[in-house]
Amino acid sequence: MIRLALRTGLLLASSLALTAWSDPAHDPNAQYGSDPNLPEPQQYLVPPMKVMSARTWTAGETPQVAAGLRVEALATGLVHPRIVYALPNGDVLVVESNGPKAPVYRPKDFIEGKIKALAGSAAHGGQRVSLVRGGSDGKPKLQTVLIDGLNSPYGIVLVGNDLYVADTDAILRFPYHEGDTRIAAPGQMLTDLPAQPPNHHWTKSLTASPDGSKLYVGVGSNSNITENGIGAEEGRAAIWEVERATGLKRIYASGVRNPTNLAFEPTTGKLWAVANERDEIGPNLVPDYLTSVQENGFYGWPYSYYGQHVDVRVQPQRPDLVAKAISPDYALGSHVAALGLAFSKDTSLPAQYRSGAFVGEHGSWDRDPVAGYKVVYVPFENGRPSGPPQDVVTGFVSPDAHTRGRPVGVALDRSGALLVADDLGNTVWRVTAANAAHADATSP
Repeated sequence: MIRLALRTGLLLASSLALTAWSDPAHDPNAQYGSDPNLPEPQQYLVPPMKVMSARTWTAGETPQVAAGLRVEALATGLVHPRIVYALPNGDVLVVESNGPKAPVYRPKDFIEGKIKALAGSAAHGGQRVSLVRGGSDGKPKLQTVLIDGLNSPYGIVLVGNDLYVADTDAILRFPYHEGDTRIAAPGQMLTDLPAQPPNHHWTKSLTASPDGSKLYVGVGSNSNITENGIGAEEGRAAIWEVERATGLKRIYASGVRNPTNLAFEPTTGKLWAVANERDEIGPNLVPDYLTSVQENGFYGWPYSYYGQHVDVRVQPQRPDLVAKAISPDYALGSHVAALGLAFSKDTSLPAQYRSGAFVGEHGSWDRDPVAGYKVVYVPFENGRPSGPPQDVVTGFVSPDAHTRGRPVGVALDRSGALLVADDLGNTVWRVTAANAAHADATSP
């Protein structure tokens, strides 16, 4: 009977995935900025899904870029690259990873997993950090494994000669010296991180304070809206602050469902995050967002969204916490799956990209028409968002409606070019100004 129920559910979900399902009256532009339009929530037995099958890039294909830009492959043949990180000497680190196999608690988990796998989400991850040195057109001078044998790594940051990697269950410290191409020393655990089963949001984003004294770690929730029980959420849906010298840690901000990337805004020195909000209440709820992170702030999850909009599915309710919930600074649109964040102060791209934030949007699985599947730029003025997002890198969805790439992490290399990790295309793309001299700008 269980097998029959799962089969029936999967067929239902598959039919929903292939059926055009949309809200033609909804204007995506209404969900950008500080005051997004939030329609009434909807309830579903099985949420509608729309996932395009994956076919990846063919020879000669690349993403599309905005006018005045050019794009080429920096490295290919990677194994599910998720995060890119530029070292001071020009080398580029690539975190190749995917999550640990999670247990199936509900038939819906099984159904959703099978549907999302169509777009490549179940691909094997390298569980390693690779190093790329110089080169262009997918032919680096050197492409090698720097650290391997990791446990679903994601965040990475260098402070002095200490290279920190956020595995799904711990922050590890590795010795690094400029020019290293292989680190054989085992990582030393600085602190453990919440990873209790089913470890639903397994990624642990990571950044360092401008003075290097503290690390900040994004830990996603263990469910959509506590359906695995509130006990499974201890320490989760939060941004942690970790003393780099001692490993002592505390929750810096809470109620952030899935803080997928963190960065310090360069003009104000404030911590910012991109976060993925909850699912299963409609194609236009709830917008993923970009926000400054207030110390001791509470951002609503699971009891409310976008400030004090109550989610009635969560029982028992906590009106005392809802009353404290902070509205995010900037909505990016519902279900875009914002995963990458890089501020643009040091970019060498044209002038219109030199004061803002690049955001990698992995793409939706539960709305039609689909959303995300691109890299956008959010302009800033005086340390705050100042306009609508602008498409920078697109074309990850083919004209015949197949997914050929999915952007994740973004970073700026030493030359100021934009790097984009594509975990479906197994490529790191490099975006430069169209009139820039063609050179091995990432070479040390």
